[in-house]
Amino acid sequence: MLSAIALSVALIAGPVPQVLAQDRPASFAELAEQISPAVVNITTTTTIAASTLPQGVVPEGSPFEDLFRDFNGPQGGPRRSNALGSGFVISEDGYVVTNNHVIEGADEIMIEFFEGGEMKAEVVGTDPNTDIALLKVDATGLDFVEFGDSDTSRVGDWVLAMGNPLGQGFSVSAGIVSARNRELSGTYDDYIQTDAAINRGNSGGPLFNLDGDVIGVNTAILSPNGGSIGIGFSMASNVVKNVVDQLKEFGETRRGWLGVRIQDVTEDMVDAIVGLEQTGGALVTDVPVGPAMDAGVKAGDVIIRFDGKEVADTRELVRMVGNAPVGAEVDVTVLREGDEVELVVTLGRRETAESVLPANMEPDAPATAELFGMTLSELSEELSTQYGISTDRGVLVLSVEAGSDAEDKGLREGDLITEAGQQAVENIDDLEARISEARDAGRRSLLLLIRRGGEPRFVALNIEE
Repeated sequence: MLSAIALSVALIAGPVPQVLAQDRPASFAELAEQISPAVVNITTTTTIAASTLPQGVVPEGSPFEDLFRDFNGPQGGPRRSNALGSGFVISEDGYVVTNNHVIEGADEIMIEFFEGGEMKAEVVGTDPNTDIALLKVDATGLDFVEFGDSDTSRVGDWVLAMGNPLGQGFSVSAGIVSARNRELSGTYDDYIQTDAAINRGNSGGPLFNLDGDVIGVNTAILSPNGGSIGIGFSMASNVVKNVVDQLKEFGETRRGWLGVRIQDVTEDMVDAIVGLEQTGGALVTDVPVGPAMDAGVKAGDVIIRFDGKEVADTRELVRMVGNAPVGAEVDVTVLREGDEVELVVTLGRRETAESVLPANMEPDAPATAELFGMTLSELSEELSTQYGISTDRGVLVLSVEAGSDAEDKGLREGDLITEAGQQAVENIDDLEARISEARDAGRRSLLLLIRRGGEPRFVALNIEE
């Protein structure tokens, strides 16, 4: 099949497939022999209160049904339940990497080696945020593999996945890098998508490039039936290596903490932010007590560079900060009122950071107005109680007109406008003044900072008359 595909590409694309044909190995056998001794099967044992055969693990009548029934044991009462996973050795003295969900809650972890023999493993540390766990066996002279640079992997590169799918240990599957920088649900997600077959039991196993370096840890699949349909995800090695280094040194992760709340810059915000020419960077919505406040970062700043590197969006900034050492002094460049401001932030530690809520302020006399297709009101004690608002300053959204720009941008009853044009809004007069200033400056939109349930978010509304 691969040969047929290569031939069809050659007929269409001319000389390019000639390069691909040279890069495509005739066989993965030598590579598999080289890396197999460092790949391990993992079996965990957990005491659970009741016995239920997992639903949907294997279909009824499957040849694997007996295997999973054996692992789950007899019905009734407390029992010992076993689960299967994969891993790989990263040092000759017995450090093993796998997924956190493979070993989470386990009473006992057993490692089975490719060349035979089993050993009990102890947990060195885990990181649920990236679903990575570091184990240790009491051994020396083990075969091991090394991490490669996942950032150099390209879509279309050949990869090999190894592991223990459905208990069929030390199985190899081949495919390509289907996509890069995938995000599933985690803050620090950076997944490589691959069509190499990954199934239950492959979790925690390595994804290799053709140099035999680990460029990912197989973690998840996208499937309507629980089996591989060619959409698998491996956490990128550059993320994993940083986590593993911290687990090895500290037994836990120690991520940098900047101390800001941020959101992405959207197209409709570009005109509303002075000096901003295109989307990019991370817009600061709030600065609680912490490193950023100490360094002078303000709400409304757009963080455009961190430690000398351009910030594409909020996701990238979170990863940059998380990978930076705790206590490091880092240069941060922000765009503020059209000027680039250079700041130096001493990073805190994310795991121990605590947010500090702003203190309550004095109330102002309530008033109402119709603006942006919204009915707005200044706050009163009654309104603050009704909508669960802890501050007495700002402009409250009482209703939003259907079909208005405000509705299109997601505003709704109960939202609190606290800034306009990156200036504080205490009352309706302040908001109307910001609108007039923006129109006088020839702007088509005005940037509003709203809070919903205490969470801040910027929205750019059209102010053209």
